[in-house]
Amino acid sequence: MAEPILFYFDFTSPYSYLASERIDALADRFGRKVQWRPVLLGGIFKALGTVSLVKQSGQAEYSVRDFARSARFLGVPYVPPANFPVSTVAPARAYYWLHGQDCSLARRFAHEVFRAYFAAGRDIADAAVVLELAIKVGADGTALAAGMSDPAIKDRLRAETDAAIEQGVFGAPWIVVDNEPFWGADRLPQIERWLETGGF
Repeated sequence: MAEPILFYFDFTSPYSYLASERIDALADRFGRKVQWRPVLLGGIFKALGTVSLVKQSGQAEYSVRDFARSARFLGVPYVPPANFPVSTVAPARAYYWLHGQDCSLARRFAHEVFRAYFAAGRDIADAAVVLELAIKVGADGTALAAGMSDPAIKDRLRAETDAAIEQGVFGAPWIVVDNEPFWGADRLPQIERWLETGGF
């Protein structure tokens, strides 16, 4: 059986959002599973000594334009968030706790968070909003609130981010197919070709 596709993402990454709307259906067409792994881009940038595109002079304006254009191209709802980027510690911790309970629930939650931030303007840095979104998709809010504060979940998020750095991840989305890394939602056509042909 083929190895699962690895999907590293940050909930505040617009391109991660775009990829999240397509990656599962794409993988499913080829009988592949996807492992969703939220990480903290801020931690990755700090470890690598790099700076986010939105903070680089001359690239910030282009990036904002490209986010919107890319969403239109893919037919994905997108409204520029009022606050960008934001901390994604709360939703990432919530994801890992939910994943430990029910993988399908965690996946539904991830979609809800992305859409809340990039299509509805919700503040996903706010733990109360994160809990509301989780409850909306069927999670136990009380148990999740406790889980998000669990030292083991905090350690898990740190470990996942550190492991991503060790794997060479420097941006998001970072998608790995058969040990071949692809950076960015615009690499989805290449991923499709890779899956069709077994590599090129």
